[in-house]
Amino acid sequence: MIRSSILIALLACAGLTSAQEAVPSVSSNETAADSAAISAVAVQPSSPHFGYISYDRVMHSMPEYTQALKGLEELKHSYESEMQRAEADFTKKFGEYLEGQKTFPENIMLKRQKELQMLMEQSLKFKAEAESALSKAEQELMAPIHKALQDAISAVGKNRGYAYVVNTDANAYPYISDQGEDCTDAVLTQLDIKP
Repeated sequence: MIRSSILIALLACAGLTSAQEAVPSVSSNETAADSAAISAVAVQPSSPHFGYISYDRVMHSMPEYTQALKGLEELKHSYESEMQRAEADFTKKFGEYLEGQKTFPENIMLKRQKELQMLMEQSLKFKAEAESALSKAEQELMAPIHKALQDAISAVGKNRGYAYVVNTDANAYPYISDQGEDCTDAVLTQLDIKP
């Protein structure tokens, strides 16, 4: 019983000492107003600070993006021209097949049918390869653009002390509190683009 009382008394003294240490003391040089300001700052929780941008607006403003689109259009035009040439070749051979149906012997007709089938299969294969090649080219051309934009966003976020930066495109965030800051122009400036 005595041990319990002593233990409780020691704990109470330790709690009182730590409570006194937690309260800032006012020195003779500090005024009561200074002490109140220090207490107010210590009590206020820090509010989250974040940035938001229109990723697409920034990306579409980049000269590299315009160049990448131009390169993709040229590549796409090349593939389309080749597909049109193959289609014209198939149409011509199919017309010859239809004309010759009445006069060609059966073995020539079978040969022409196989040629047409082979042309059709090659055309479909080429179309699939072209789509794959265009998709790969787009990824390769856009990768350095996305990296440069990501680096600029990171730099602005670090310089401004943001916890994070969100992308507001496609109405992803229909409401943003006043704790957020539109940093689109700052990212453009970081990329040496006039906002």
